[in-house]
Amino acid sequence: MAPSSSKLLPLLLVLLLSKPAFSAIVKTLPGFSGELPFTLETGYISVGNVEFFYYFVVSESNPGADPLLLYLNGGPGCSGLNGFLFQIGPLKFNITDYTGGLPQLLYIANAWSKTANIIFLDFPVGAGFSYATSSDAWSTTDTESSQQAHYFLRNWLEKHPDYQTNPVFIGTDSYAGIQGPMIAVDIMKGNTAGLNPLVNLKGLSLGCPHTDTTIEANAKIPFAHRLALISDEMYESALESCNGTYTDIDANNTACVEAVDAIDECIELISDQNVLDPNCAFLSPHAKELKARRYLRGNNRNVILSSLSTHDLYCHNFDYLLSDIWGNYKSVQEALHVREGTVTEFFRCNISLSYTVNVNSVVAIHKNLTELGLQLLVFSGDHDMVIPHNGIEEWIGYLDLTVDTDWRPWFVNGQVAGYIVKYTNSGYRLTYATIKGAGHSPPEYKRDECFTMFHRWIHYYPI
Repeated sequence: MAPSSSKLLPLLLVLLLSKPAFSAIVKTLPGFSGELPFTLETGYISVGNVEFFYYFVVSESNPGADPLLLYLNGGPGCSGLNGFLFQIGPLKFNITDYTGGLPQLLYIANAWSKTANIIFLDFPVGAGFSYATSSDAWSTTDTESSQQAHYFLRNWLEKHPDYQTNPVFIGTDSYAGIQGPMIAVDIMKGNTAGLNPLVNLKGLSLGCPHTDTTIEANAKIPFAHRLALISDEMYESALESCNGTYTDIDANNTACVEAVDAIDECIELISDQNVLDPNCAFLSPHAKELKARRYLRGNNRNVILSSLSTHDLYCHNFDYLLSDIWGNYKSVQEALHVREGTVTEFFRCNISLSYTVNVNSVVAIHKNLTELGLQLLVFSGDHDMVIPHNGIEEWIGYLDLTVDTDWRPWFVNGQVAGYIVKYTNSGYRLTYATIKGAGHSPPEYKRDECFTMFHRWIHYYPI
């Protein structure tokens, strides 16, 4: 007797989700005129019951010798397209001429793929087009996702033997700063244990990295004071009454509570992404954004202006909405070779992940990495109040490194692009750089400067 339709459906779902590793070259993308002027491969790599979707951009310089960068976005839950389209990748949206419908794409001359092979990963599971093949695999943690990223990289290298001898770097943005050092430790342990293929790990590039929750939270008040967002009196009152600690305040410490409340009133309407930007709503996958997306699919500027207030069109976050619109076109998903039926709706950042934060600090892990001879680039926008630069400088200080090159300006086209200090420890080298005028994340504000910094650093040139 033939099986009933109710029994066939689960069977078909299992067949759909149980797919082997897959990759394909993408020649064209909807919204881009003509063939792509770079080599783009997309595909899936299996790690247990998770199918990780990736976007691999081959170096436009010397693929066989250039470094391989595994680039992880934050959130947690932001797609690799966030890095590809807004930060370091070779394409961006044409914001200037957008009037609705399918967003148009422009080629970028200063992408990091000019000097490195880059894997952009939809990470962790549930981000972008990555998905799980069992119900329990949708849930993950900081430590579990880090282990999955480690195995993703080994499995990817197994499928791409031509890159097994390239120097490998882990690149992180924002929240992924927690996972980057843990991935590095897992890789080094795996190499020692004889796992194949060997990962030729050389270092990490950490952009505005989330590293220690308490340090970062405590850094915001001194940061606000340095930028004259609060007065000397307000800062000194909080410093004295709170003893420099502004998290987990004792409710009985009335003076501290009042001092911090007064400071919060002064900065709550400031954009923490960049204190110089308008304070715009974060576009998230909820009713208001979904409504805006439907309107924007229309090809009518008047509809856009009626669905979003005029100043929203000049907000940094408006650009993000275009990725949600673009990524949900069926033609786009077909061009990217996304498996049909595996993702209900694409979001630039999926904030509804089944994700558990179980690591609040990786400073101790960074301390251990100083003994392994790796090269680190840590960089931050000096107008970023999400992960303030002074907090980053504080945890770097805990590593007890030797200053190799003291604090000095660095330059792009003859202009000061930021400030830099270099540290060393028996073969380990850490370069810390600020990006002048940049917010969170720095490449979204200062592409030229960030590309120049990365290009110099990754090829061991002086920054």
